[in-house]
Amino acid sequence: GADAVIFAAGAGAGSGPARKQTVDYGGAVKLIDAAKANGVSRYLIVSAMGVNHPERWSERMRPYYEAKAAADKAVVESGLDYTVVRPGGLTDDPGTGKVEIAERLDHSGRVSRDDVALVLLDCLTADNTFGKSFDLLGGDTPVAEAIRSL
Repeated sequence: GADAVIFAAGAGAGSGPARKQTVDYGGAVKLIDAAKANGVSRYLIVSAMGVNHPERWSERMRPYYEAKAAADKAVVESGLDYTVVRPGGLTDDPGTGKVEIAERLDHSGRVSRDDVALVLLDCLTADNTFGKSFDLLGGDTPVAEAIRSL
């Protein structure tokens, strides 16, 4: 009975490369399959800022980025109405309702989990985010306005 799915899982910082493949990639693929099997065409995935820049990956972060990049590719090639959200470093700070969004941001930063959730909620029905991938940081623009700018 769902109209959309959101994949926001991650293996976590203490996990090894195999666990990152199982959760960050494998879980995303299983949700793609489940969405298709149940006629759900809308798929949002929480990726990671920098995943689209393999030349910048450190050896320590490589397994994480490889799993996220493979998951993003699977979603993009799935035929579903996807949106790939690539947040910067996540914080537990209260949300501000204000963000910075662009297909590619040229700087790094942080964003609260609250604001990531708000962006995901707004993207569910924002037709201009279908088939899009974008970076997300905390910023000065209200979420709805930032999403409209994509």
